Amino acid sequence: MAFSNRFLALALFSLLACAANGQLSANFYSTTCPNLQTIVRSAMAQAVAKEPRMAASILRLFFHDCFVNGCDGSILLDDTPTFIGEKSAGPNANSARGFDVIDAIKSQVEAACKATVSCADILTLATRDGVNLLGGPTWTVRLGRRDARTASQSAANSNLPGPASSLSTLISMFGDKGLSASDMTALSGAHTIGQAQCQFFRGRVNGGDTNINATFAALRRQSCPPTGGNSNLAPIDVQSPIKFDNAYYQDLVDRRGLFHSDQELFNGGSQDSLVRLYSRNGAKFAADFAKAMVKLGNLSPLTGTNGEVRLNCRKVNS
Repeated sequence: MAFSNRFLALALFSLLACAANGQLSANFYSTTCPNLQTIVRSAMAQAVAKEPRMAASILRLFFHDCFVNGCDGSILLDDTPTFIGEKSAGPNANSARGFDVIDAIKSQVEAACKATVSCADILTLATRDGVNLLGGPTWTVRLGRRDARTASQSAANSNLPGPASSLSTLISMFGDKGLSASDMTALSGAHTIGQAQCQFFRGRVNGGDTNINATFAALRRQSCPPTGGNSNLAPIDVQSPIKFDNAYYQDLVDRRGLFHSDQELFNGGSQDSLVRLYSRNGAKFAADFAKAMVKLGNLSPLTGTNGEVRLNCRKVNS
């Protein structure tokens, strides 16, 4: 019995040490919230069935969260009298969406496991499930993130690559996060689903770029003229915007990238060969995307006693 007690104490100490040292674990909620992944998957299935685009919106939220001070749920916070958050930053204002879906999932999770699961972990799981529900890969999500108590508009404005970014800028910005150029090219495949507002690709389709398919540019100009129509939407992947596949890379090879930053991946530079590979081999893209998403989800998480588990994803606990 004494040996058993010492063994249990050692195991508990090891578990606490892992949490304090920032270790994430696939089994983090196995005893405290065993139905977590079922709850998230079911809620995302309903949301995507109602609006397939929602999978892309949640994926974008996740990316924009992780690229600003790590995967800490800070993008979900509303502005307060003490800080202006990420929602109102240039890359997110009037374009980031899906907050209501995360709120709904959080409510269901709270009903099952009160004050246990962070908003950051819910967003991470919802992202994985949304991709998979549209035909994309799945992957093991390591959990144990905690939520930030603040957010930064300035960090969001400076950390997120824009639709006019050059290849060198993209490589540099991803590199600053510990992600390779190959990771960047695989993660850019997230644009195989979803839609974009005219204001983010107007210049490219209205004479701003020469490396563009003329027929494609003419098609996009129908809803995105030189002036007006800022919020008009167009599919980022012209072939299959609600199916997670490798058509995005086929578009790039055909010079039909919607954003300047997309086409930079296939414009005589270092990523051309990888884009060609992905355009021919969807399984290779799916595998590389899944691996890169795991790396993205592990960017600077708050763990242990850092941050908190928010009861409401929009505001810090009182």
